[in-house]
Amino acid sequence: MEADETEEQTALREIFEEVGVKANLIDGFRVVDEHIIPSKVDTVKQIVYFLAEYKNQNVKFQKSELSAVKLLAFDEAYNTFEYESSKRILSAAYDHLSKAVY
Repeated sequence: MEADETEEQTALREIFEEVGVKANLIDGFRVVDEHIIPSKVDTVKQIVYFLAEYKNQNVKFQKSELSAVKLLAFDEAYNTFEYESSKRILSAAYDHLSKAVY
């Protein structure tokens, strides 16, 4: 987070910087995940997840930050994830969207 930014503002800025799209956050979803960084003594990384959407924009990812960007259907994304925490967060997002009214 940069000075005076909210979590939501940080998420939107990072999305734009890393994949080049102006996204909108979807209300009501926020998940926090934490894990220890083995290479750094006594360091816990905290990641806050939101749901976002974008329309009619081309993804242009920041190659210095990401090796690739893929848009996947739920099942394919779920099976691609290696860590159970990622699968849990994706499932929670899917459940949230399944219950949302647009």
